[in-house]
Amino acid sequence: MLSRRSLFALTAGAGLAGAGATIPGRRARAASQTLKIGVITDMTGPLSSVLGMGSVEGARMAVEDFGGSAAGMPVEIVYADHQSKADIALSIARKWIDEDGVDMLLDIGNSAAAIAVEGLLKEKNRIGIITGAASSDITGKFCNNNTFHWGYDTYMQSAAPAGALTRQGADTWFFITIDYAFGHSLEADATARIIKDGGKVLGSVRHPANSTDFSSYLLQAQSSGAKAIGVANAGSDMEHCLKQGAEFGIWQKQKAAVFGMQMYNVPAIGQQTMQGIIHNSVFLWDRTPETIAFSDRFRPRNGGKPPAETHAVNYSGALQYLKAVKAVGGKDPAAVSKALHEMPVEDFVSVKGSVRKDGRLIRPTFLLRVKKPDQVKAVWDCLEVIDTIPGDQAFRPASESACPLMKAS
Repeated sequence: MLSRRSLFALTAGAGLAGAGATIPGRRARAASQTLKIGVITDMTGPLSSVLGMGSVEGARMAVEDFGGSAAGMPVEIVYADHQSKADIALSIARKWIDEDGVDMLLDIGNSAAAIAVEGLLKEKNRIGIITGAASSDITGKFCNNNTFHWGYDTYMQSAAPAGALTRQGADTWFFITIDYAFGHSLEADATARIIKDGGKVLGSVRHPANSTDFSSYLLQAQSSGAKAIGVANAGSDMEHCLKQGAEFGIWQKQKAAVFGMQMYNVPAIGQQTMQGIIHNSVFLWDRTPETIAFSDRFRPRNGGKPPAETHAVNYSGALQYLKAVKAVGGKDPAAVSKALHEMPVEDFVSVKGSVRKDGRLIRPTFLLRVKKPDQVKAVWDCLEVIDTIPGDQAFRPASESACPLMKAS
């Protein structure tokens, strides 16, 4: 069941459309004449800082820039808080689809939530563009024609930096991994790349979500003697882990490879603690004049902070959906899905992109390094691009895909 908080977010996020007073027949006709995008995101859980209302604002800006309508239909954004819980996300999605006529679901951060919802999307024949969840299984064994993965995934977050560090000599590893689908996928993808590049994983330990005490996990990692410690978590869990590791002096002797980090983590944890950490990203706010211009527009809507990765990717995903609706002249899911698979993707967030049959957006990614404190000119000037990874190298090769759609092609 939905909590009172989630129910409130659901009705508030829908802008009280009709305030529940519209009679059923009129409500159905109104829904058919409106294009509704539903942003299911984490507003109060461990991912709220990098998702939350920033995800909603990214989608809203795409709608505004597109002119507020597509194929003659006004576009409405609704949103709700799933608190990083799969059962709540699934309940929200089911209500939106069955009762509220939502046409496309966006974000769905938290991999367990995204995997649960994508099964519903297939069952109900609705479009979903997942931007805030990272499990590579979304377009792997759980793939379907209705679901698209638009942002980062665990393969591109882990394979590139893990391979780079292994080849540079950090060839023994220990993992501290969050115990749900996101962490499992992150560790598995990194492990495969480490072994492929001649490295060895000495051990791993898993922790529950929303942990605050990482001392026992860190001591196990320290005692393993591994040259690199793979921190396979995100949000507040990652912040607690890195801060406590710095207090123990671990990162001075063992390299931290933080696969699930976001730009927001750097000022929160501290430039001194984070310096030198490598991260593969799909977006950096100050990479180009176009990303800076978008960020300048976004900041007032986000408490003065530039967009995190998912905030910007929500813009790109919503924009591409509107382009597809316009191209086919309506919102029929089969026609829109076909267009999303076939249309090129080109905007300041997703450059030189194309969508594979498994729904995976293939585009270049950017290998980033946290700057040293003396290189930082302002609070958000915390990362530098050290390499661009072509899309066909950044994401799981089609030949290794577990998606039945890929095997059938």
